[in-house]
Amino acid sequence: MAKTNPGRFFEDYQLGEVIEHAVPRTVGAGERALYHALYPARHALYSSDEFARSCGLPGSPLDDLAAFHVVFGKTVPDISLNAVANLGYAEGRWLRPVYGGDTLRSSSEVIGLKQNSNGKTGVVYVRTQGQNQRGEPVLEFVRWVMVRKGDPDAPADAPVVPDLAAAVSAANLVVPEGLDFSAYDFVQAGEAHRWSDYQIGEKIDHVDGVTVEEAEHMMATRLWQNTSKVHFDSTLRADGQRLIYGGHVISMARALSFNGLANAQMIVALNAGTHANPCYSGTTIKAWSEVLDRAETKAPGVAALRLRLVAVQGSSAEFVYKTAEGKYHSDVLLDLDYWALVPG
Repeated sequence: MAKTNPGRFFEDYQLGEVIEHAVPRTVGAGERALYHALYPARHALYSSDEFARSCGLPGSPLDDLAAFHVVFGKTVPDISLNAVANLGYAEGRWLRPVYGGDTLRSSSEVIGLKQNSNGKTGVVYVRTQGQNQRGEPVLEFVRWVMVRKGDPDAPADAPVVPDLAAAVSAANLVVPEGLDFSAYDFVQAGEAHRWSDYQIGEKIDHVDGVTVEEAEHMMATRLWQNTSKVHFDSTLRADGQRLIYGGHVISMARALSFNGLANAQMIVALNAGTHANPCYSGTTIKAWSEVLDRAETKAPGVAALRLRLVAVQGSSAEFVYKTAEGKYHSDVLLDLDYWALVPG
């Protein structure tokens, strides 16, 4: 009997199947320190216990995207070990903050299956939920992955593609219990811009850039216990390059967005996301954002901005996005649509 895990192939998934992912992870100050070392992350709520307490929280939570990476990483051995590409995200919501000492685990339900026309790969749709040690959900999201077939001749059922919302409704955003921005300290946060200063359609060039290094990328991917082969084994691609984990690009772009969106403190929903073009070591990532929508919440002093975050290689000042044919420009690495909480 084989003792090693070759990973699942497309024909191994069953619609409606629920997969409990292995190896829970207890998070703490180490994860926060490494996250802030790997990315230029500076949002005050995730940097300072005192700032977080002044905003009504018991202390500074783990960065929202760090929690996402931990939950995501648990799913990789069962969902994307044999992936060709992670294609997209939808219906993501952060349901409660993660604090030091919390233990996170993940489970996923297969909600869609569609074999590709080449017969060699197929797309697997899963809804993933992360829970803490009390069984409380902390995060949920849908993602879809192109996965290789182990046996190209294996039959495939009729395709099932889930009907996914274009965006999370503002009414369904979850504001952490106790969050209160009515006494928000703009000086300590780093910028004076509040919700009313941002207008729908406004675009922001985040100016700065970071060149991705091979060692840093692999350290980050290991930190999240993401075991996808294409991120580590250079022999798996014809060009001999390791593919940079898409989440690494997301966190880098989010950190760069601090310059212009320092007060977009907490990500609370992921409406959509596409890794438009592959990223490799040596690529310099820059970012720009567009304000897509604005909403008020019932929490004191707390409002929400719906933002498009675009990571690019090359100049961010030109706001490159899609071509006249509707395809992503070759310089676009990431297109992320999310809701963030800001002082009103």
